Amino acid sequence: MSRSSLYEEEFFPSPLRQTWMEFKRSHWAFAGLWILIFFVFVIIVGPFLAPYQPLEQSPDNLLLPPAWSDSGDIRYIFGTDSAGRDILSRVIYGSRLTFGISFLVVILSVSVGVIIGAYAGISKGLRSSIVNHLLDSVMAIPTLLIAIIIVGILGTGLINSIWAIALAMLPQVIHTCRDFVRQESEKAYVTAAKLDGAGSIHIFVKSIFPNMVEIIVVQSTFALSTAILDISALGFLSLAAQAPSPELGAMLSDGLDIVYISPWSIALPGLTILLAIISVNLVGDGLRTALRRRLQH
Repeated sequence: MSRSSLYEEEFFPSPLRQTWMEFKRSHWAFAGLWILIFFVFVIIVGPFLAPYQPLEQSPDNLLLPPAWSDSGDIRYIFGTDSAGRDILSRVIYGSRLTFGISFLVVILSVSVGVIIGAYAGISKGLRSSIVNHLLDSVMAIPTLLIAIIIVGILGTGLINSIWAIALAMLPQVIHTCRDFVRQESEKAYVTAAKLDGAGSIHIFVKSIFPNMVEIIVVQSTFALSTAILDISALGFLSLAAQAPSPELGAMLSDGLDIVYISPWSIALPGLTILLAIISVNLVGDGLRTALRRRLQH
């Protein structure tokens, strides 16, 4: 039934809806979102999709090529590795492990980074100067190098690598939050809140932080891409997940010795890492462009 109105009302979408409408205008970003949703789907239902357990070995089926090859086996669609383990199952479980760790790292770094960044943006004087100079110094070093240094201090292992990458990404998150808080602190609505007698914490929680959510989401997407790459790199260097763990970077390291006789052992894990990083970067770039367009309107 059609709705009638005596008055013509102009529709003003919410900021979130405006950002979504601008995001959908980018076909590449939208394609990246679908790929990212697929990876999230694999993370959730991965154990039900994998035909075998990731550590299950088949001594009679060592280094089987993919099923479409003449000597392949339909039971192992993407072949097996040097221990007779199904590569598809290991990649599914490896995607869950790599993505799960990456999400945890991003949550840790963003949560701590927002708190420290807000403090750095609100504070002034000597404390602010010290934090700024430390950030500028640390941000000049690549995050992977910082993570390797921290792992070298804490020791190898998956848990230590999580802390290492979270600490390595922390300066970038702090820098972004600090700059945003400083820019917002100079605006009229913050000045009005100060004139009303509101404290710094109240101003940040009630006034600045709600406007900061979109920036945090964009920063989190790029941080997720960095975390995936760093986790895989540390696993490849045997500094994070150790063999025979089904982690994508560790799988690349395991298959490197037999790449000439079994290229499929590293093709699927490498392609998975590539697609994951590309999809997250496309989504992050699309969100940043959509946010910029919305603010310009």
